[in-house]
Amino acid sequence: MRIAITGTHGSGKSTLIEDFLVARPGYAHAQEPYWELAQRGVVFADGPTVADLEEQLAQSAAMIAGAGEPDIIFDRCPLDFIAYLDVLGQADGIEWSPDGALLGRIDRSIAALDLIGFVPLTTPDEIATAIEYPKLRRRVDARLKAIIGNDELGLLADGPPLIELSGPRDRRAATLLAAIAAG
Repeated sequence: MRIAITGTHGSGKSTLIEDFLVARPGYAHAQEPYWELAQRGVVFADGPTVADLEEQLAQSAAMIAGAGEPDIIFDRCPLDFIAYLDVLGQADGIEWSPDGALLGRIDRSIAALDLIGFVPLTTPDEIATAIEYPKLRRRVDARLKAIIGNDELGLLADGPPLIELSGPRDRRAATLLAAIAAG
């Protein structure tokens, strides 16, 4: 299966993926687009910017659409970046939306997935360490919930199933594994 894990920063996505890969070592792992680009020498601003997130969005869509492995788990998907871009655009006083070509690439990448797992923030917060940009984190989580709930861009209606992966760490992994087993 081709799985993407979506959620704001510091929600537990990477931890969930680590737990999943222990249970399913045959799966390939695609790291966050940020790290993929950084390893290629792309230099990002100090702090999130619309331009940097647009580049990561394009990279996310390309990574998913171009992955050849039948069993792979992606750390992030275009939904993450749409939420970040909406929130940052609003903070900058602009309404961000993807143009037709980008929307087509996003749609094709989402359609290439078999399952999307959404890791929402929890109350109380399970992440014990201080997370950068806490207001941005909460706003992106809220925006992701709205994007998923309303499917404003029409990306999910005919797309892969989307499951919420909440609760304690072990339950998140168990929920993901059960969804895969159910097919």
